Amino acid sequence: MAVQTAQVPARPRRKPALFGLIPAGKIERREALWFWFFISPWVIGFLAFTLYPIVASAYFSFTNFSINKPPEWVGLANYITLSRDSVYWKSLQVTGYYTLLSVPLGIAFGLMLAVLLNQKIPALGLFRTLYYLPALLSGSVAVALLFSWLFNPQFGIFNMLISEAVGPNGLIPLGLKGPRWLQDPNWVIPSYTIMSLWGFGGGMLIFLSALQGVPTALYEAAEIDGATRIQQFFNVTIPMISPVVLFTFITGVIGAMQQFTAAYVISGGESLGAPAYSSMFYNLYLFSNAFRRYRMGVASAQAWILLIVILLLTLAMFWASRRYVYYESDEEGAI
Repeated sequence: MAVQTAQVPARPRRKPALFGLIPAGKIERREALWFWFFISPWVIGFLAFTLYPIVASAYFSFTNFSINKPPEWVGLANYITLSRDSVYWKSLQVTGYYTLLSVPLGIAFGLMLAVLLNQKIPALGLFRTLYYLPALLSGSVAVALLFSWLFNPQFGIFNMLISEAVGPNGLIPLGLKGPRWLQDPNWVIPSYTIMSLWGFGGGMLIFLSALQGVPTALYEAAEIDGATRIQQFFNVTIPMISPVVLFTFITGVIGAMQQFTAAYVISGGESLGAPAYSSMFYNLYLFSNAFRRYRMGVASAQAWILLIVILLLTLAMFWASRRYVYYESDEEGAI
């Protein structure tokens, strides 16, 4: 007698996915379509206002483009022009000096304030709020105008306080006078650095959350071993929050390399970058090339050079962090 084999019904052929974005299943496809519908405003905005400008600036950096005429391909001419531009090298010097001065000071002030506000003191929440509030206006036009008045050598509060303290008729009559601040090329970058410290409350908040995550058992063990408060800070606190220090350092460098608002507000008139180009930050000179001299090709080249410089600095900091940053999930310090 012949053995009859069961007929397995053929499985319905599923429609292939659309470029891997739309699944093949009916329910999955409907969910994916709704997903792309709701996210479409962001996708359109990203393509139109982020991706397209990036690609366009990369193309314009190799062209002679001045808005009023079509771009003309010139190859590496814009990059060669920048390499021979003394003001361009001055803007790199100014931006590098400001970064080296402002970033470590901002981290130090934020960390010290976080350590103080991590103690058990009355009205702790009020103090944390008061110290954080200035960070909400950091980098704004209002803060730049405020400090331009504070730094005024004739009627500014800073020079008035210096005169009252150590002036000819001051509390300690040393006969010293306050500097000319933003009007003296030697004091311009220190002045902008002091201005940047207005917003160290943001870093303070980040460090404060990191400090509260350090296990108290480590401090107790260090205290049993006879470690002082300073030794506990450098041998327990700093290693445990080193990933946060790395994060604030990287973001601080990226922000300092893009300094623009304060310099433009204070020296945004005919004397851009005054005095003697001592406040000609990189982004300020990029703005000048793009929207005052209408050298869009040169400005696009500047933007890509800045991107490459920041990328290399970030990679270098990540590479150096392998020896100095401690991650709790890996004893060797790398995840």
